[in-house]
Amino acid sequence: MGENYTRLIKTVEFKKAAYKKEDFFDDLPQIAFAGRSNCGKSTLINALLGRKKLAKVSSKPGYTRSINFILVNKSFYIVDLPGFGYAKISKKIKSLWEKLLGDYFNYSKNLKIVLHLMDIRRLITEKDKELMDFLQYYNIPSIIVLTKIDKLSKNQRNNQVSKLKKQGFNDIILTSGIKKIGIEELWEKIFHILEN
Repeated sequence: MGENYTRLIKTVEFKKAAYKKEDFFDDLPQIAFAGRSNCGKSTLINALLGRKKLAKVSSKPGYTRSINFILVNKSFYIVDLPGFGYAKISKKIKSLWEKLLGDYFNYSKNLKIVLHLMDIRRLITEKDKELMDFLQYYNIPSIIVLTKIDKLSKNQRNNQVSKLKKQGFNDIILTSGIKKIGIEELWEKIFHILEN
């Protein structure tokens, strides 16, 4: 304990935007980030990696269509999965995404965990439940990372966390990409996962 985990990040390199399973990397451990469109995923990844534009913050939610591989310390990947659940996209694009994600979960043998990001103000939507079912089907471990906690008061945050705990979710990390809250705790969790 007491380690400054952010200082352990020496090199960060965007490696590839993958649109089909043949483009996936599987040579090193992977930590994947998943969440609804507009949940603050790109902002949090950029804050985590200390970069401003590594993960693209889309002006049009639901328009990131690739799985993006970011190599950290030349030893593991942060994998930015496409945001899901945006109502204005076509059924055709939605089905392509689902196939891409299904392929990723099915073929990525070095995937260690999925960090399931949720806007703390929204909590578990039907689309979040779909992702949970997806991960359970593929037997992939996940933990909940609540984003945008700066948007709520401390009491409101505690109420939202209590709701999740009542539903059986106990491994929860609170973050804000804008305010850089929870970054050290998230890195601590990631390094712990990588070491086990």
